[in-house]
Amino acid sequence: MSLLNKPKSEMTPEELQMPEEEEFNTGSLSVLTQWTKNNTQVLINCCNNKKLLGRVKAFDRHCSMVLENVKEMWTEVLKSSKGKKKSKLANKDRYISKMFLCGDSVIVVLWNLLIAGN
Repeated sequence: MSLLNKPKSEMTPEELQMPEEEEFNTGSLSVLTQWTKNNTQVLINCCNNKKLLGRVKAFDRHCSMVLENVKEMWTEVLKSSKGKKKSKLANKDRYISKMFLCGDSVIVVLWNLLIAGN
């Protein structure tokens, strides 16, 4: 009987782990596995309109991640003085040495080609 047809209740812990390992090594998560092993810098777009540029140290199947050397970037609208209608946008950023990112807030993870090409 193949693992696909076997009920989960009858599987051993090793058999339960096999499909997940397969996904991390050859499936869609294999790219993140490779980037983690190679210490590749990635750009992560988050749902709060912030971008994170850093290195993935660990991740899970939900795309929750432990990141290091992170530059968080966002844009703020500066309030105009004296009732002027024109507002200015300001690019803001900050450095975070280590952080945990919940997978719920991840939209897309990109390989940073600019850094990789150097």
